[in-house]
Amino acid sequence: MRNRLILAAAVAAIGVVGVIAVAVASGGGDRAREKLTGYEEIPTLSTSGEGTFKATIDRRHEEIDYVLTYRDLESEVTQAHIHLGAPAFSGGIIAFLCTNLGNGPTGTPECPPQPGRVAGTIEPGDVVGPVPQGIAAGEFDELVNAMRADATYANVHSANYQAGEIRGQIELGGGSND
Repeated sequence: MRNRLILAAAVAAIGVVGVIAVAVASGGGDRAREKLTGYEEIPTLSTSGEGTFKATIDRRHEEIDYVLTYRDLESEVTQAHIHLGAPAFSGGIIAFLCTNLGNGPTGTPECPPQPGRVAGTIEPGDVVGPVPQGIAAGEFDELVNAMRADATYANVHSANYQAGEIRGQIELGGGSND
């Protein structure tokens, strides 16, 4: 009887260690893959532009690796961001993905001409707000919490559509627009 108890405890311990090892190895990596279109913009736009936003969150290292692509926009790209906003609502900028206006934090990449692809890493120092919506500069955990609540979107702005030409709501777990 005692040997069975010891064996059961050992098996349970191995199982717990295995689960912890998988969680540590993954770094808590949530993933998103979204399609960006004018139909998700506020107000809705009919545009030939389209794009994708892919992201992987590593909460342990406080990093979000992302790749943004875009093409066929009706004018040159000026900037792209992650915004705080639920579906069908606009919100403030949380983090820059790229900019050609010189208004992003140090190290923000330039937006390449289209068809464009920009990749980067968002760290706590890249979180810029939006303070009026409850996120202060540097609050990386607030960004991740908003992403997990499906309350963020990726947005690409162009010269013709300064408020944004294409947009995609960020949904973790692979996204609904795969």
